[in-house]
Amino acid sequence: MNDKISRLQKALNLWAVILIIWSIYRANLKMPEWFDEFIAKPLVFVLPVLFFVKKIERLTLFNALWIDFKKLVGDFLLAVFIGVIFFSTAILASYLKYKKILFPLLTIKIDNLLLLISIALATGISEEILSRGFILKRLYEDSKNILSASFLASILFFFLHVPILFTNIKITGNLLLFFMLTDLILSLFCSFIFLIRKSLFLPIFIHALYNITLLLFI
Repeated sequence: MNDKISRLQKALNLWAVILIIWSIYRANLKMPEWFDEFIAKPLVFVLPVLFFVKKIERLTLFNALWIDFKKLVGDFLLAVFIGVIFFSTAILASYLKYKKILFPLLTIKIDNLLLLISIALATGISEEILSRGFILKRLYEDSKNILSASFLASILFFFLHVPILFTNIKITGNLLLFFMLTDLILSLFCSFIFLIRKSLFLPIFIHALYNITLLLFI
């Protein structure tokens, strides 16, 4: 009998440990959002992945996570186009609900806007490194199937957000269901484009722009 643990199983085991630590943190500590995004998530989500890649897999970080700086500019421009769609959809939804056009960028202070953008980008970096660059890439390399790998990675992405959704007192009722559904849709979308583009930058930018849209309108 071969008792050797596969590379994928090791990665999934690490993800499970990260989920447990993150759940304990969210359940017991009520820290400011900036602390969660700039300190807690990098420590809990990113640091173990970097250690795993360097010490267990013994791979270069760029190849292990599909970080390709040659695609940075193209990914950013494509993400901006998709972000305009997000923003336009949010404006339309607000108009249908409130019967007037809301444009929060005209009312928000510049320092608050910069903080919002920084938090959204930090969120995108931490979550996409773990969920796409680490887990999804290894699921795909194991199965060679875009659909199954994307679906499984999206389910894991959803469970990663359960501690966040159910410990946030501002998210209840229909809003909770909305975030649960959009988390799955966002993850599936980011998973497909990550595997097609083979670049981590694009899902990071899209994730950040999506979060900015939500923070501005909801």
